[in-house]
Amino acid sequence: MDIDAANRFIEQIWEDSILPTLADYIRIPNKSPMFDPDWETHGYMRNAVELLDRWCDTPGLDNMDRQIVTLPGRTPLLFIDIPATGGSGTVLLYGHYDKQPEFTGWQQDLSPWEPVFRDGKLYGRGGADDGYALFGSLSAVAVLERQGIPHGRCVVLIEGCEESGSFDLPFYVEALKDKIGKPELVVCLDAECGNYDQLWITTSLRGMLPGVLTVEVLTEGQHSGAAGGIVPSSFRLLRNLIDRVEDATTGRLHEVLHVEVPKAAVRQLQSVGQTLGREVIDRFPWTEGMQPDTDDIGELLVNNAWHPSLATVGLSGAPDVGNAGNTLRPSTSAKLVFRLPPTLEAPEAARRIKDILEADPPNGAHVTFELETAQTGWHAPEVASWLEDSLDKASMMFFGKPAMYMGMGGTIPFMKMLGDAYPGVQFMVTGVLGPKSNAHGPNEFLEIATAKRLTGCVAQVLKDHGAR
Repeated sequence: MDIDAANRFIEQIWEDSILPTLADYIRIPNKSPMFDPDWETHGYMRNAVELLDRWCDTPGLDNMDRQIVTLPGRTPLLFIDIPATGGSGTVLLYGHYDKQPEFTGWQQDLSPWEPVFRDGKLYGRGGADDGYALFGSLSAVAVLERQGIPHGRCVVLIEGCEESGSFDLPFYVEALKDKIGKPELVVCLDAECGNYDQLWITTSLRGMLPGVLTVEVLTEGQHSGAAGGIVPSSFRLLRNLIDRVEDATTGRLHEVLHVEVPKAAVRQLQSVGQTLGREVIDRFPWTEGMQPDTDDIGELLVNNAWHPSLATVGLSGAPDVGNAGNTLRPSTSAKLVFRLPPTLEAPEAARRIKDILEADPPNGAHVTFELETAQTGWHAPEVASWLEDSLDKASMMFFGKPAMYMGMGGTIPFMKMLGDAYPGVQFMVTGVLGPKSNAHGPNEFLEIATAKRLTGCVAQVLKDHGAR
């Protein structure tokens, strides 16, 4: 590969075409169906996928076949089939175009739905998670075709349900299984990076168990003076129930959610800790005086990648404090999201946690834990020697530093699905979600230079795959 020519092309297509289109994409509030049940009526999802589809003509790929596939009641999926140009095998490139909701706390001059370019970054919801994936994938293929470099067949799947647990995706994979074929390599651009200095490869993903815990004590609110001391607080009972699964002092979760952490994973994460140092902690916007439970960087990384954790991401049943009267409320609900170890089976964990939370309700309260889609994590197979060599070469070519490997605390349901469907498949799971990029939160940004370099890395891996 002519590295200079590759970089010139990548720079041109990103500046002239990809970034303007990504800006238009950010303006579309196509929230994932879990957050917008009326997505089909609103039409934002269709607008987003059609925008991506129109751009696909830009790279000038020969003989590309593509279609927006829509199953009844399912979010549309963009399917692209790029024939081989002399290389062998099939690569599946994956991304998603649905988005997380707005969240609060955006800086005054930033917005989830209005793109802002600043200091080499593109701010706005969905640019880094994961709108850029289609553009990076097709541009990587175009790098090779413009230089006459053979590549294998490339199948691109861009789904619209990932942020809701990818519950639509299995139906599309089944419907398209004959067209997809059997890939030897999966490229996913929806992951994190430890820094913006080198290529980062994700080796494991945690599972996820979301659900809503509700405690009801009354049929209507009552004066807190009249009821206090007689009627138990729904919030206190909810705290009591959460204590069954999480130690409030240490944060350690119930033993049913733990697995034995592989020694190789511990060694890998300790190496990452040595590379990143305090950046593992400093990447977050801590309030003054706040600190993590330990300053052992390696331990923090293992906690994030392999131990379960719990976040209470939403609360219902209470007014805003500015509008809160002295009323003992009838109920409290909490949206709980458990992150699970990569090798723990999520459906069984969900059943166990539901039983623990709902058993023997305190004071006879009405207690329910309404489960959402439980998602099992993923642990990558051993990296094949050809792929390991290719990843290191790509990182050196486009970043000037060797590739790094680490487990990731997030969840990408499709990776487990693919690993089960295609035994022996290899994975390149990577992304641009580095320090302070803040996907799902306020002020999300895409680090543009990293996205460009990653485009080149994907091109190199596709080249080496086709030449095996």
